[in-house]
Amino acid sequence: MSEDAQDVVLVVEDEPAIRMILRDYLSGEGYHVLVAEDGQQAFEILARKPHLDLIVTDYRLPGGISGVQIAEPAVKLRPDLKVIFISGYPAEILESGSPIARKAPILAKPFDLDTLRDKIQDLLQ
Repeated sequence: MSEDAQDVVLVVEDEPAIRMILRDYLSGEGYHVLVAEDGQQAFEILARKPHLDLIVTDYRLPGGISGVQIAEPAVKLRPDLKVIFISGYPAEILESGSPIARKAPILAKPFDLDTLRDKIQDLLQ
């Protein structure tokens, strides 16, 4: 992360407690964190936020939109955008057949927050 600007991370997670923990932890690590609880909110943020560095998204989300379905168009519009998937069902992400799912890190819930931090740092270097 550069000294003069915060990296911007969008967290997409439907479970309020997990969303809050991720927001608070990543904010404490120096990231500017935006949060969405479903695909619709994620798309609204993506539409109005000109700069994002990384999306951390759950796979299973309410409303019929998966984390992969959020990540694919986001990366098409913003090729430099990085993605990390988090899920209690990590095999489903790989089974989606998405090219992004084959490239992006996948963290199985529950995961260690320091592991998430390390993955983010690796992607944003």
